[in-house]
Amino acid sequence: MFLVLNIFVSMNIFKLLFQLFLLYMLYKLVFEFIIPVYRASKRMKQEVNQMQQKMREQQRRQQQPAEDNYVNAPGKHSPRDANKDYIEFEELQ
Repeated sequence: MFLVLNIFVSMNIFKLLFQLFLLYMLYKLVFEFIIPVYRASKRMKQEVNQMQQKMREQQRRQQQPAEDNYVNAPGKHSPRDANKDYIEFEELQ
C-alpha cells in the first residue's frame, strides 16, 4: 500500500515539475522572443513610414519649378543681380 502511494505521489511530483517547466518555457518564449520581435517590427514600420514621408517631401520640393527654388532660396542672387556684378574687360594684345 505504501509503495503504491509513493509511486502515485512521485508521479504527481514529476507531472507538476513537467508542467512548471512547460510554463517556464512558455514564459521565456513570450517575453524573450515574441514581444521583442513585435516591438522591433513596430519600430521598423514607423521608421519606414518616416523615410517614405521624407522621400515624398523631397519629391514634392523637386517638382516645384527650378526658378522658384532659385529666386526664393536665401543667400542666392537672382540672375539680374549677377549682371550688376559683372565687370567687362578688354583683351590686351
